[in-house]
Amino acid sequence: MTRRGLAVLPLLAGLLLSLATPSHATGYRYWSFWDRTGTAWTYATQGPSTSVPSDGDVQGFRFAVSEDSSDADTPRGTASFTTICADTPARDGRKRVALVLDFGTASDAPSGEKPPSRRTACASVPSDATTAEALATVAKPLRYNTNALLCAIGGYPETGCGEQVTGKKTTPSDKGPSDGGPSVGLLAGLAGVAVLGAAAVWQARRRRHA
Repeated sequence: MTRRGLAVLPLLAGLLLSLATPSHATGYRYWSFWDRTGTAWTYATQGPSTSVPSDGDVQGFRFAVSEDSSDADTPRGTASFTTICADTPARDGRKRVALVLDFGTASDAPSGEKPPSRRTACASVPSDATTAEALATVAKPLRYNTNALLCAIGGYPETGCGEQVTGKKTTPSDKGPSDGGPSVGLLAGLAGVAVLGAAAVWQARRRRHA
């Protein structure tokens, strides 16, 4: 191979490395707050300390690592008010709020901690109670920071509050099926690099025999 052909090799190696090395986004580990609208979850527009749900509402909390609200993972599991509050009768002057508590996956857990199993609860509270007050009746202990950010539900996690995490971790159950093999994008990129390499070798040989 000529000098020009050899000079292409470092370029190819760099391209291969850039394709094979995953990017690491910066996210935050925290409890996100959700409202159930129809059959879908929507990211809450206000915090649990100011949200005042109505009787029959379904709300959820999900612990995970996410970059922002558009990237946040929704609560998993059953989210039916009828099912969650089936054994909680209506009472005058009070309301029932169905809560879905999803403690997330092991990949999102702080080091050394194991997430509890996700669960649901029906909070029976005064008609003017906030979501935070409803949550306090079914998921103590709660932990907040000095800025009133919800840091822990049911004592989980034991430490930390909205800390920054480099490289969001996901699991197949959260982000879709995966067979553990290379992605289609990576394979396409590798194929493109192979074509470039073959062209460089062919061009070098052509010049050598010219």
